[in-house]
Amino acid sequence: MDKKTKKRLTNGLLIAGNLVLAALLLFPIFYCLSMSLMTNQEIYAQKIFSFSFNIENYAKALKMAPLFRYILNTVIVAGVSVVLQMVTGTLAAFAFSMLRFRGRNVLFLLFLATMMIPGQAIIIANYLTVSSWNMANTYTALILPYACTAFAVFNLRQGFLSLPKELHEAAMIDGCTNFRYFYSIALPLLKPSLGALGIYEFLQVWNNYLWPLLITSKTEMRTVQIGLSMLQDGEAAQYGPVMAGAMLVLIPSIIVFLVGQKQMVAGLTSGAVKG
Repeated sequence: MDKKTKKRLTNGLLIAGNLVLAALLLFPIFYCLSMSLMTNQEIYAQKIFSFSFNIENYAKALKMAPLFRYILNTVIVAGVSVVLQMVTGTLAAFAFSMLRFRGRNVLFLLFLATMMIPGQAIIIANYLTVSSWNMANTYTALILPYACTAFAVFNLRQGFLSLPKELHEAAMIDGCTNFRYFYSIALPLLKPSLGALGIYEFLQVWNNYLWPLLITSKTEMRTVQIGLSMLQDGEAAQYGPVMAGAMLVLIPSIIVFLVGQKQMVAGLTSGAVKG
């Protein structure tokens, strides 16, 4: 067997393996979509696929909970949280990586140590603080705990450290200020890292359940994960509306991933290969 044949065989096996893996990963989504279009009889008959295309489950889901309002709330909360994390994360990461000041490493380690504290351990303290400020049932209350995270600072600090030191030194020699270097030179080079971080944090906030449940009591301020729980009837499980609601909630996160997947892949692979 010559080299070309071996290469083609290897590529074929890799493609086949990727297709199988993709099918396994996408099967739950297709099954959820199929169940959302089934009648109750088909669901309880344990069918995997259906060609009935019954949209009554979507109508029931929208009657049981205002999902479009919840999707809007979650988009606002997740979008603003990501923007704030990028602003605070890039500024803090630049200071920890590029600036020289006394106690920098100790302060960074203390800041990094907050990642070891489970969110459930401080959620009551956050609730009492936000409640004392009369911010319950507001977008501010939903966004504030995610305005700055140690993970974002750590991730972006690694990105700044990957930039050549000579680039910063040359900019300083040419009279460039730290902020000008940060804004005009460093940030454009960190677009892949920012894209990957943005998608990750968006999905994290999008899937959050406990904090919105605790800080909101008004129906119009709920988020999508709480809305999904409202679709579950206490007396009998209505799988059709639940799956329909899950598909409606899943669409925005899929769109965000598809739009930013190139940035995400570039961010995950940046620094892996040195030219």
